Amino acid sequence: MADTTPDPSGTDPFAAMLEAQARWTQMMFAPLTQPSTAGADAAPLPMADLQKWAENATRLQTMWLEFCQTNAIEATSEMMAGDPAEWPAKWFAMFETWTEQLPFADPAEQQRWWAESAQLWQALLVPPGDSQDAAGGDAELPREDRRFADPRWREQPIFALIHQTYLLLTERVLAMVEKMDHVDHAKREQLKFATQAMAEALSPANFAATNPIVLDRIMETRGESLVKGMQNLLQDLQKGQLTHSDPQAFTVGEDIAATPGQVVFETPLYQLIQYEPTTEKVLSVPLIIFPPWINRFYILDLNEKKSFVKWALDQGLTVFMVSWKSADASMKDIVWDDYIAAQIEAIDHVRKRLRQPHVHAIGYCVAGTTLAATLALLASREEADKVKSATFFTAQIDFTDAGDLLHFVDDQQIAAIQGLKRDGYLDGRFMAATFNLLRGNDLIWNYVVRNYLLGEDHTAFDLLHWNGDVTNLPAKWHRDYLQDLYRDNLLVKPGRLQALGTPIDLRKVEVPTYVQAGKDDHIAPAASVWKITEHFRGPLRFVLAGSGHIAGVVNPPAAGKYQYWINEDGDVDTLEEFRAGATEHPGSWWPDWIEWIRAQDSKELQARGKRKPGSGQKDKVIEPAPGRYVKER
Repeated sequence: MADTTPDPSGTDPFAAMLEAQARWTQMMFAPLTQPSTAGADAAPLPMADLQKWAENATRLQTMWLEFCQTNAIEATSEMMAGDPAEWPAKWFAMFETWTEQLPFADPAEQQRWWAESAQLWQALLVPPGDSQDAAGGDAELPREDRRFADPRWREQPIFALIHQTYLLLTERVLAMVEKMDHVDHAKREQLKFATQAMAEALSPANFAATNPIVLDRIMETRGESLVKGMQNLLQDLQKGQLTHSDPQAFTVGEDIAATPGQVVFETPLYQLIQYEPTTEKVLSVPLIIFPPWINRFYILDLNEKKSFVKWALDQGLTVFMVSWKSADASMKDIVWDDYIAAQIEAIDHVRKRLRQPHVHAIGYCVAGTTLAATLALLASREEADKVKSATFFTAQIDFTDAGDLLHFVDDQQIAAIQGLKRDGYLDGRFMAATFNLLRGNDLIWNYVVRNYLLGEDHTAFDLLHWNGDVTNLPAKWHRDYLQDLYRDNLLVKPGRLQALGTPIDLRKVEVPTYVQAGKDDHIAPAASVWKITEHFRGPLRFVLAGSGHIAGVVNPPAAGKYQYWINEDGDVDTLEEFRAGATEHPGSWWPDWIEWIRAQDSKELQARGKRKPGSGQKDKVIEPAPGRYVKER
């Protein structure tokens, strides 16, 4: 797991991790002057090739030294030394050192590991011709992993040995953690998560010296790929964040977050966007969407084909979207009460603006958690009828089974996170790195290999562009959220939390509710989202969608992707029972949702007056959608 201790030099932990990879890569390849696969009788390289190698080696060294000087990092001579013939030994030594340092790795268990390793080595390193199962042919290796699916990982026995040993040791270490019985369950799960993260980081695929695909690319490009990769790496180090998508490929308000609308209300905490209707008639009850302030709202408005906003408009809904302000020093005193108050204020503004008694409300992720508290508060005030229905996208209210994020909420972790704050807010890059760590192979190391080691250009992908468009968080709110909800689970304990001076009791929520969970959600696991059914008292429809936290939500019907499950049996107590009796439906769950919305209130009226924001002289609007808050960094 990446170290979350503040770096006195100002470099964030993720940058420090990338810097370590850069140092390793530089150490291994600075002296490279000829293909490592060349034998003793290989023909000399042409002069043009030698010049290209020398030129790229000089460029690499110059870029690194300039970066070190600019960022006050010491570039030692040891970083520039190394013998390519020693690379595999260096990797084995590094992995062996890690396993020896594990406090639970007793000598007897290690001996069993290395005995099995010796058998593996003997099988893979037999001289060619001595065995039909030598690694260079079509031998079946004992372990498979998609990171090593390329044939080059088995064509040479040394690379087969490296990755098979890695998979063996990872398997053994994780199994040992699983068997630990002298620590409590929570601590064991935390240790298992940390061990998995470390194992992912130490994969031989992540190091140029032990990745045959990377070595081939270096040979093909005469080192040019290393130069390009170093450029990508240094750019990310400068901004302190891993780049997933071409940052110049999209412009907010033009090709993403481009659905027409107007900002009709704003406070120092949020802007309220009303979108232009696309149908002549609209449902009388408007829809207000509360996205998470951990991310930008336009995950629900990526482009015309993927946009939930555009699709909802086409179904005849009047759609409002809250655009939260990314935290700065002015928000150092913002706490959870302020977000609850903001939700109530936005609901009241929409009701007053359209002269409607109630709204449909959607809460996504943390904004869904907050919406649950808002509904309980309104119920206590006898104002529950302000919300006609509530929809929850991958939102948790009971954090008993909150998944891997629970590993970041013990006292030590919370103190470390609070140590990262500045001017009363937490830099959004730290949260982004945390979420990436939940899927390290997909969201960290895959891009380290592609962009840094292979030197590939960044692709243009709107979803990943959004993922990297981080927002800052108020430090006080973040601390309270981790402590009160994740760690102590107070939201589901009646009266233990207060909001705006009123005790919160979720048992008072009787609003018709639609709950969507993602089958493969790593951030809000389906088992955790399900628990909302154990606390609300009103009619509730639970839908289990294919995929995870994002793709499970952003799944337009036209795409024809994934599936969803519904159990029409009203007497289901557990998620396991739900799954057992559920019916699978192909495609998106959105049509099921809009059918459910219409069942709550199907009355329609003409889309005119303030249903068309800014269309009349009396309707004063602030600025066109998507507004300036979403563009602030």
